[in-house]
Amino acid sequence: MSALLPLAIPSPPQGVWHLGPFPVRAYAIAILLGIVAALLITRRRWADRGGDPDTVLEISFWAVPFGIVGGRIYHVISSPQAYFGEGGDPVRALFIWEGGLGIWGAVAFGAVGAWIGCRRQGVRLAPFADALAPGLLVAQAIGRLGNWFNQELFGGPTTLPWGLRIDDAHLPAGFESGTLFHPTFLYELLWNLAGAAVLVWADRRFKLGYGRVFWLYVIVYTLGRLWIEALRIDPANTILGLRLNVWTSIIVCLGALVAFVVVGRRHPGRDTTLLREPPTVQDDEESTTETAR
Repeated sequence: MSALLPLAIPSPPQGVWHLGPFPVRAYAIAILLGIVAALLITRRRWADRGGDPDTVLEISFWAVPFGIVGGRIYHVISSPQAYFGEGGDPVRALFIWEGGLGIWGAVAFGAVGAWIGCRRQGVRLAPFADALAPGLLVAQAIGRLGNWFNQELFGGPTTLPWGLRIDDAHLPAGFESGTLFHPTFLYELLWNLAGAAVLVWADRRFKLGYGRVFWLYVIVYTLGRLWIEALRIDPANTILGLRLNVWTSIIVCLGALVAFVVVGRRHPGRDTTLLREPPTVQDDEESTTETAR
């Protein structure tokens, strides 16, 4: 294995820098860069659909905080031992900068925040979710770099030349120094970027709408998460021998597949209405009359 070490992926020597008394964490930077990328992509896609790109920022003021809180809640609930188990510290559940955001909590709570934002902006949620979907995958891809800097959530040992080198301070118990691990952060990063490209292609090719791009996002992500999660060796709660997140991915994937098919049968094609309460014909006629006057 030592002969392969020069080909291995090195782990960053540090994930925190200090500007005076203020720590700057790579994990937080990765999350913020992912959010910015998602906003830029969504603005472009929303404008292409005929929407006002400034609306995206207004909705994000609700969706992003809800998503971060939801992601942390899901992480704490699905991995409670570190916070409420023997020797755990409940206060650390608030230390989001240490890492730990569950994607399903982020998506679920973020959807609630987006729904609130859409209602306040008079926008329908389904077409907005379709515009957002590829940007979500790009954001998740960038966010995985935070796991790389934190040297966490990697897979089992491997002799592949792209194995990930982990510092001894972060080495799991029972593994020798120099052991290489599957870089699951990189696998998921590449899967998410490829998935984003698939969503954009499918949306253009088949003119998807009424939330179908979003449901396709869920299907693509969960399929990748299934095999990536199976590689990971970090502690996790299991049900019938499978990690909790594997079961979550299976259930969510099946639900998204059903939604994709049902919505497609009821509403083929793309949405032509983006606003919740579009002007009626009478309103248009009155507006035209007022303009003529």
